[in-house]
Amino acid sequence: MAFEFETKPKFVTFDMNGTLIKFAIADATREVLGDRLPAEIADAYLQATKAYRIDECMGDYKPFHQIIANSMERASRRLGLEYRESDAKAVYDIVPTWTPYPGVTAALNRLAEEVPLVIITNSDTEMGERLAANLEAPFKTVITAEESGYYKPRLAAFEYMFNKLGVTPDELVHVSASPMYDLRSAAILGIKNKVYVDRGFEHDEYWLGYERITDIADLPVLFGLPRPAAS
Repeated sequence: MAFEFETKPKFVTFDMNGTLIKFAIADATREVLGDRLPAEIADAYLQATKAYRIDECMGDYKPFHQIIANSMERASRRLGLEYRESDAKAVYDIVPTWTPYPGVTAALNRLAEEVPLVIITNSDTEMGERLAANLEAPFKTVITAEESGYYKPRLAAFEYMFNKLGVTPDELVHVSASPMYDLRSAAILGIKNKVYVDRGFEHDEYWLGYERITDIADLPVLFGLPRPAAS
């Protein structure tokens, strides 16, 4: 099978939540708020919390539980809902229970036969390690926002990763389901080899110059490996 990239990378780096782990924060928020989230504004509220999460990630580092709390408080104030700190904590406490998308574990283990794997995640260290363990695959390291002091899409998060791994951008392949959080920054910093796992929650930004896949089983194929057997 043909190797898709010009040279074999030193590492394949991954976004985790939303790419490998099913990022179900909207479901968690609905579950926690229950009847206190009126149906007629639920979609607007969830869209607002999503927008405020990325806005919170762009400033000075704060723990991820505070990112969730601040985004919920700001969305609640905007839409006239009661905000409770206990709700934000309850949403945060659900996060480590999230599991991989179908096929992820098999694809990662197949790919690990060819090249070392790394995670760079917008998670606290303890949470990131717990979620990475849910993937049941070998990772060289898990780089968290708590460790680096920066959240993606901030460029400094990726620069920290380059320094920690001792690599230049052209020595990596970066994989993500989010152009907004990952692939735009990767392109700006010169990561030529990128893979967009299209999970259907962001628009295709093909001009960023990535390989687009819709089935995680196709990821090893880009590295000249056979598709993992269907589970």
